[in-house]
Amino acid sequence: MGLQQDVLNTLKETSRTFFIPISHLPAGLQEAVSSAYLCMRAIDEIEDHPTLDKPGKVKYLRAISHLLQAQTSVSTFAHNGFATTYSKQENMLPEVTLRIGEWACFAPETIAPRIWDATATMAERMANWVVIGWKIQTESDLDRYTFAVAGAIGLLLCDIWAWFDGAQMHRTHAIHFGRGLQAVNILRNRVEDLARGVDFYPVGWTHEHMQKYARHNLSLADTYARSLPPGPFVYFIQTPLALAYATLDALARGESKLSRSAVLQITQHINDE
Repeated sequence: MGLQQDVLNTLKETSRTFFIPISHLPAGLQEAVSSAYLCMRAIDEIEDHPTLDKPGKVKYLRAISHLLQAQTSVSTFAHNGFATTYSKQENMLPEVTLRIGEWACFAPETIAPRIWDATATMAERMANWVVIGWKIQTESDLDRYTFAVAGAIGLLLCDIWAWFDGAQMHRTHAIHFGRGLQAVNILRNRVEDLARGVDFYPVGWTHEHMQKYARHNLSLADTYARSLPPGPFVYFIQTPLALAYATLDALARGESKLSRSAVLQITQHINDE
């Protein structure tokens, strides 16, 4: 199996939301966005790992950050450094994490260092949140967290699109895009997060508060998306936005998540349009 197909298979296994829009992107852009998504997913799996203790999470997140900061090019990428880092935890960490070096080098040479920079920065921020036990007391704390793990991805996407076709995207709305999607994840994973002792809700917040926070950020991103001319960027963000809104509606009805049939129906509708 070639790496291209391997990447697509891994995307399909790890994300119902992003696999379809990524798989329809043009060559070059698809590789860059795939690399970015899988690198971010790799470190996210460490932050959210159900059995890895906090010192272990901090160790691996910072090790990844330091290794990525030391890289210069795809051709000289230090794959052995990543293999050594994980040598004692190969049976605990998921494949998407163990293969982060491959995902990092899947991006085109000229945009890969920007993806490494974003991943390294996010890994360090995640480690800091692990250290303080994801302590969120105010909406400002929530804004900082959702920016650290998702809003910054919106900024990276802006840079990737600018690299691909010179388009300059509105960075403020890119942050709202990431924040809104992360808020939906917080709502969807509420039970599991509390079970592992993590509470992303500010003090005194209810599900209704988090729903309002998510919808506010999504609406700003959605309004901006609707103002853009048709193209790969609009298509890419329409799918996760539509799925995010549908997930919020499902959660409000008391469902635990969006059904697979609903996901397929929404994505097919966007494809038809």
